[in-house]
Amino acid sequence: MNIIITGASRGIGRDLAIQLAQYTHHRILVLSRNEGKLRELSDSYENIFHLKYDLGHPDPESLGQAIQGWSQIDLLINNAGLLVKKNFDQLKRSDWQRSFDVNFFGPVELIQQCLPLLKKSSNAHIVNITSMGGFQGSSKFPGLAAYSASKAALGNLTECLAEELKDDGVAVNALALGAVQTEMLAEAFPGFEPPMHSDQMAKFIVNFALNGWQFFNGKVLPVSTSTP
Repeated sequence: MNIIITGASRGIGRDLAIQLAQYTHHRILVLSRNEGKLRELSDSYENIFHLKYDLGHPDPESLGQAIQGWSQIDLLINNAGLLVKKNFDQLKRSDWQRSFDVNFFGPVELIQQCLPLLKKSSNAHIVNITSMGGFQGSSKFPGLAAYSASKAALGNLTECLAEELKDDGVAVNALALGAVQTEMLAEAFPGFEPPMHSDQMAKFIVNFALNGWQFFNGKVLPVSTSTP
């Protein structure tokens, strides 16, 4: 399988890459702004390749070069996320723009660029990693309005794309994650101890990404044991 994972320099994205790399028949391209961390992955695993890539400032040409020669893309995991923690009355337009650039518009443009090769796969699956913060009816962390709204938009896009792409054989699903022990969460909420570690969540996501397309399409599924 040919796989692309965003936000792979740390946390869940890094664990996803490591766990998927155990399947030696997979070819995995990892994307992030932190090239040093990506290089550690690609140096450690023969089937992991890296590309420094900023979803907030996409570079279609560099991505095109990285996947040049690929006959298809089988799995795209939009895992990257930008978390701005501010009370609503302190959020500036630039905070909203940054949040949506990385968490929504970045995946939009990446999906558009990958779509021709996704359509060539016999079992293509797009997995968008959203958040319980963007899941309607769930409890919310304070100070995450911009993050949550952008993740909610990604969830809605998932439902729309599944309908548009079903005749092309491309399944699109989203996993709305609850609190997971990652660097990003620790930076936002020091001292908070979530019930789940990133490698545990990654194990679930790997299984879902590889097999979930057979059972789900157009679904935004909550994955959380905490409130919030």
